[in-house]
Amino acid sequence: HARFMVLQMRGAPFATELIMEKALKPIADQVMVITGASSGIGLATALAAAERGAKLVLVARSGETLQDVVTEINEIGGRAIAITADVGNRTAMLDVAAAALAAFGRIDTWINNAGVSIYGRLDQVSDEDNRRLFETNFWGVVNGSLIALPHLRSQGGALINVGSEVSDAVAPLQGMYSTSKHAVKGFTDALRVEVEHVDNAPVSVTLIQPTAVNTPYPRHARNYLAAEPKLPDQQIQPTQVAEAILKAACEGGRDVTVGTMSTFNTVISKLLPRLADKIASKQIENQKEPFAARNRQGALHKPGGHGNVYGQPPR
Repeated sequence: HARFMVLQMRGAPFATELIMEKALKPIADQVMVITGASSGIGLATALAAAERGAKLVLVARSGETLQDVVTEINEIGGRAIAITADVGNRTAMLDVAAAALAAFGRIDTWINNAGVSIYGRLDQVSDEDNRRLFETNFWGVVNGSLIALPHLRSQGGALINVGSEVSDAVAPLQGMYSTSKHAVKGFTDALRVEVEHVDNAPVSVTLIQPTAVNTPYPRHARNYLAAEPKLPDQQIQPTQVAEAILKAACEGGRDVTVGTMSTFNTVISKLLPRLADKIASKQIENQKEPFAARNRQGALHKPGGHGNVYGQPPR
């Protein structure tokens, strides 16, 4: 699963450059773990992977909804199991890995996708809500990554963490979500260096950075606003993100932006940060629906239980 080639670079500042080429498996030959698989990007990825023959270990807090997904996949000839677990719980995630091995004997790709947001000004959101968000968005990624790595190292594989365009940019009214996705990028980048470049392990570590995606994400968010929250306009479809994830599962990659606005926002944030600040400040009203808030609690502290790929019917 990995071929190593050492090139001698005479006259270069460093005597040796190590290039590692990873031979990742086709999707049809893979066992994949997907967190946050009961809706949105995770569900879209699960359905696309199942269609291509992958064996799936699907993880979410919404156990009944997740079981419905697994039943649907298995009825059409796929192979999937459902594990009800909170990604912020390290012990529960160890059980996920054990279940994957018991069912399929190995893990080829692990996708840390589970995430939730909070809409509200940073000085108005409670510490309890902020910490709960970090348990899912950041510690869920840490738990999944560190639990997956020994299994991926053993025969080669892909670790894929779902970040966001706000891993580089920011979104006002979603400040702690942006903070958590910056943290996911920092963790993923550091892990990649240690795993790929220091250890030369046969593991591909990829960060997926989508722009706004048409999923039930706003409905699942904790909401401090008077208005119902929404995603900014110019949304992409979850199937586009699923395709990027599956490509990384068999081809690898580093930072993968998905959607034109993600590429634009990440580049502007790095090259023209003051301009990026001004652009971001214009997104306040673009994140509010023209009607009053409905379910303010969302799925921050409890499962969402909706089981929808899309937030709105795709156009």
